[in-house]
Amino acid sequence: MAFLILVIGDLHIPDRALDIPAKFKKLLAPGKIAQTLCLGNLTDKATYEYLRTMAPDLKIVKGRMDVEATSLPLTQVVTHGSVRIGFLEGFTLVSNEPDLLLAEANRLDVDVLCWGGTHRFECFEYMDKFFVNPGSATGAFTANWAGEDDEVVPSFCLMDVQGISLTLYVYQLRKDANGVENVAVEKVTYTKPVEPTGAPQ
Repeated sequence: MAFLILVIGDLHIPDRALDIPAKFKKLLAPGKIAQTLCLGNLTDKATYEYLRTMAPDLKIVKGRMDVEATSLPLTQVVTHGSVRIGFLEGFTLVSNEPDLLLAEANRLDVDVLCWGGTHRFECFEYMDKFFVNPGSATGAFTANWAGEDDEVVPSFCLMDVQGISLTLYVYQLRKDANGVENVAVEKVTYTKPVEPTGAPQ
């Protein structure tokens, strides 16, 4: 069985959203996920307990709305195979510009950097590093609206790391023209560059 890592964040329950969507909960059954990386803004104990039932190995960083969780770290790093994964909520970053994210990845000495706080899914490779923002699992609104017609699409990610390769599965709850919600899944792969072991003489 694969060692799946759930990357989830910006839940904001009950302040900005009622719950994780039922179609997501159906996918996030206990026993399928080995570790959860929560990028902050968990904000309620019931959701914390729910995440613990999915995977007892729950790693959490402090989000800007986690005001009562004073002991949570701002960043954490985990290692799977040969891949080091760092994660943070993102409120400590000046912006989400690739160069600033790269500087944070270098500071943490990680191959993959997961950040939150924007409520929008994003992933890209830059300067041999991989960057992932899982978005908001609940579709919670954000105070940083780009426009009135912008709607936050609920999303989360699963990672499968095998040696130096990472496969990212992105789950998004999308509405069709009739307003019917369906879960769309996208797959993105990243392979950590390997340094040559020896130069020919």
